[in-house]
Amino acid sequence: MNIKNHDGTANFVPGTVLDIHHISPAQLALLGLEEIAFVKPVMTDNGPAFAIHAADGTPMAIAANPELAAAAIIQHEMVPNLVH
Repeated sequence: MNIKNHDGTANFVPGTVLDIHHISPAQLALLGLEEIAFVKPVMTDNGPAFAIHAADGTPMAIAANPELAAAAIIQHEMVPNLVH
């Protein structure tokens, strides 16, 4: 089920099938936002670490190693992905 926005684009309703042929850039940016998190190596004041970011790039946390970062993501029922 899709609900039309004022501009005629469809709004995704959770629990329904998404027609990717009619998705807006804003909807695409939100796709996976609550299911996927990215881990990337970073340099902090205390040395190397691993940053955890939401699918849209929003910083969420810092971990000492990639295993700890992945465990934190999984604990929050998300799927970890490594950014090289």
